[in-house]
Amino acid sequence: MKKQVLLSLVVLFALVLVSCAPAAAPAEEAPVAEAPAEEAPAEAAAPTFDGEIKVANLSPLSGPVPTFGESTTNGFNFAVDEWNAKGGVLGMKIVPVVEDSQCTADPAVNAANKVIDQDGVKYIVGEVCSSASIPISQIAEEKHVVQISPTSTNANVTLNVDGSTKKYVFRACFIDPFQGLVMAKFATDQGFKKAFIMADQGNDYVRGLAEQFEKHFVSFGGEVVGKENYTGTDTDFSAILTKVADSGAEVLWLPDYYNVINLVAAQAKEKGVTAVMMGGDGWDSADLDLAAADGGFYSNHYSPTDTRPIVVDWVAKYKAKFGAEPDALATLAYDATNILLASIEKAGKDDPTAVAAAMEGLSYEAVSGKVTFDAQHNPIKSAVVLQVKDGAINFIASVAP
Repeated sequence: MKKQVLLSLVVLFALVLVSCAPAAAPAEEAPVAEAPAEEAPAEAAAPTFDGEIKVANLSPLSGPVPTFGESTTNGFNFAVDEWNAKGGVLGMKIVPVVEDSQCTADPAVNAANKVIDQDGVKYIVGEVCSSASIPISQIAEEKHVVQISPTSTNANVTLNVDGSTKKYVFRACFIDPFQGLVMAKFATDQGFKKAFIMADQGNDYVRGLAEQFEKHFVSFGGEVVGKENYTGTDTDFSAILTKVADSGAEVLWLPDYYNVINLVAAQAKEKGVTAVMMGGDGWDSADLDLAAADGGFYSNHYSPTDTRPIVVDWVAKYKAKFGAEPDALATLAYDATNILLASIEKAGKDDPTAVAAAMEGLSYEAVSGKVTFDAQHNPIKSAVVLQVKDGAINFIASVAP
């Protein structure tokens, strides 16, 4: 009997201990239940948008200078992607609308009318070439659409015929009078006293740079020993280059785009022309013939070797995405797009009139330099002089306004 009582007490005591012990199963299941909750914030990090805002990029994806369009589109899209990754502008998703405007007046007009009338665009980044940007600017002004050209340097892009400033039109680059001044001063500083000028009179950009260089070169004591015109479709420049060789010129001023530079430079070497070739930012392209243009100088908007942190960061992230250094076209398109979107943000509403007013008073730290706008909607910023030498583009000098 005692044994039975003792046995019963032992069993009862064991049951009490078991009932007081913590349950094992729930403690092991708890981490499984918590895991999804820890991953949720990463999924929620994607931005949400309250509506959309369309921004057009008009650039030459075909025609005579397609590398300009490729670089410009890369820079434009890069800026749009960065803004969208941060939540867009004013909470709205930025929708890029890209059209090929071919660096030519008629296609540019068609592209501008299409994005405005059919796509409902109120903001344009483009065009690259002045001959295309000028007619686009007339449409933008008439239809109250904000236009900012990344690279069109002709003064008439932002000016009306009467000399007044177009209300809705801006640019991210310096203009031809400054570019012509920079290179005329650089040429005389190198000790060059005689220049020969070649120009396509049918191209607003080329004609403007030719006139500005001549004006300033003469004012610095230089002499223009010859001037010859050609057309945009010419491919044989031998007759002109014979005159250059016979003129005794020390500088051959050729302010055209890279496709023309390649032809003239190669033929100049065949002719034994010794004059140093110089030009403007139209030389800047991955397709510039470095061997033909060797020894030449040109003005540009930035140098990828600039050590400012904003430039170092831009070059690194562009190279990571595209596998090449950003040229001035890509950089200015990136700057122009950022300036436009920052102006929309500053205006606080999707209203072109308010955005244009905001841009007028904007101060923006761009890759190509700190930008503020003068009364003609031109940025006040420095230029750089680069040299083509031994298969590379080398930074030579920076010139402030």
